[in-house]
Amino acid sequence: MALALVIKVLVNAVALWVCTLLISGIELGGSDKGTRIATLIVVALIFGVVNAVIKPIVKTVGCAFYILTLGLIGLVVNGLLFLLVGWLSGQVGLPFHVAGFVPAFWGAIVVAIVGFILHLIIPDSLDRE
Repeated sequence: MALALVIKVLVNAVALWVCTLLISGIELGGSDKGTRIATLIVVALIFGVVNAVIKPIVKTVGCAFYILTLGLIGLVVNGLLFLLVGWLSGQVGLPFHVAGFVPAFWGAIVVAIVGFILHLIIPDSLDRE
């Protein structure tokens, strides 16, 4: 269980790092490599908490919108949650910045795709809850 949690955090950290490379408007600050890695890990933890706590509440409250839009509102919700992660990171003093909704929208898509690919590569025995 603990190994699966560590792997999920590391997968999210790598996915967030890929976002900083591919999407202008998502920036990772820090003066050295160690600071950047630590920032990515803490932001990945924040990302996991937001997705575990807030996302189910939003999905429950907005159930009708998910049905009405055939789930496409999920893309907007994921973008807004990514934007929230960027804001929360700034509030705790982390050098991770999301410039607005459009970079957050694309960042959420990149995180989903990179996370999916990494979970395909990682053996199931290591990635189980």
